Amino acid sequence: MPTLTQDRLPGLALPHQDIRPTITEQFHDFDAQHPWVYRALEQLVAQRLAVGATRVGMKALFEALRWRHPHGVKGLNNNYTALYARRLLAAHPE
Repeated sequence: MPTLTQDRLPGLALPHQDIRPTITEQFHDFDAQHPWVYRALEQLVAQRLAVGATRVGMKALFEALRWRHPHGVKGLNNNYTALYARRLLAAHPE
């Protein structure tokens, strides 16, 4: 007589796992394909600091970047703001 193992009990199927890239993986792919975005963000930060800003919001910089490129920046996802901010802070701790 066959025995049931825990993995084969009726109704206890494991949920299907949707394997998609993480936000960080998506960010690295986007950044590799669009290295100019990081350089443009660096320039925008430098401009804001040069006129006396003491704080700079990354979401505002994303909107400025989108505004400057009327056709938009395909794939510039708001999910990447924190990752770009961390990268900029790591490269420019001052």
